[in-house]
Amino acid sequence: MNGTAVNSTEVWPLPVGGTPQVGDITAKMRASPLWISLVVPVLLTVVLGWMDLITSWEVSWFIFYAFPIILAVWWSGFSGGMTVAIMAGVVWWLANQHSNPYATQMGYAWAMINREFYFCVLVFAVNAVRKRQEADAAHIRMLEERRQLELDILKVSEHEQQRIGQDLHDGLCQQLAAIGCAVHALAEELHAHQMPAAKDAALVEEAVKQAVTDARDLARGIFPVHVDEGGFTAALKELARNTSRLTGVSIAVQESGAIQIDRPEVAMHLYRIAQEAVANAVRHGRAREIVIVLNRLGEVFELRMEDDGVGLAADRVSAGAGMGLRTMRYRAQSVGATFEISPRSVGGTCVCCRLKLPNESVGELASD
Repeated sequence: MNGTAVNSTEVWPLPVGGTPQVGDITAKMRASPLWISLVVPVLLTVVLGWMDLITSWEVSWFIFYAFPIILAVWWSGFSGGMTVAIMAGVVWWLANQHSNPYATQMGYAWAMINREFYFCVLVFAVNAVRKRQEADAAHIRMLEERRQLELDILKVSEHEQQRIGQDLHDGLCQQLAAIGCAVHALAEELHAHQMPAAKDAALVEEAVKQAVTDARDLARGIFPVHVDEGGFTAALKELARNTSRLTGVSIAVQESGAIQIDRPEVAMHLYRIAQEAVANAVRHGRAREIVIVLNRLGEVFELRMEDDGVGLAADRVSAGAGMGLRTMRYRAQSVGATFEISPRSVGGTCVCCRLKLPNESVGELASD
């Protein structure tokens, strides 16, 4: 799926029993001029009229006229179906004109009108089915395009975060480190000459070191290098350590053994879910304690974040209010995981993400 709009004449399978070959034929016929798509239904109608003629009134082929009419509606639309329906009535009239049991032409004409009414009702019914199928297909296509667009936006956002994090790490952090070295040399020189400004230089050096640490923490938060290297648990522990140091909130990571995720894109999405859940608990939940739990339940990997904050209102949870909640849900869906957010019985909020992965994607290693 490349997100391009699809023309209404493109591949649409038959509603029942359709195959890719039938869908290809349907697509070609709908893309063709009207007269080309009506060739086969018209020929079928003529063949049925000829069979009606040679078998006379005793063996009626009337019900089989529905097939070319259905085909005409499916390939050519309402106008093509009505054309073949009127033609079918005329062909039936001519084929049975000399062998029908009606005593008067009026009775025979009334029989033809009844049959034409049946053919027209059939056209309306098949056309309604076709429109319904096209509407359903268009809706599915719209959902697929929307999902692809959201995925593309998420990928672009992730790429930009990684680029900014890498630029911070390789650019600003290195420049600050170089400034720190220069300030350190200056402080040493001032101290050697017992200059009063030596203390000020030492304070500037400490401030530059703190700025380097903060910049590196920010870069790692935007671009968690450990996740790309496979150390998912290490990245979460670093997230907990940095967030706890900056906010004063107690954050612990609990794991059942050492769990490693080998798929970088999955690890990145799960890391972002944990990052957003922790940020929400600190900012909105006013939590003082947060626990990040990593479990391996058979083939299911569970990532759970619990906090002791004020919680989230039920109506906000059900409505999915907030960009953060919607982003977490979408990240979980994009990797095939389930996402649940619910209040804890003892207060606070529980955010749980469960993902079934192949055995080679999640490895549980014995602790040292």
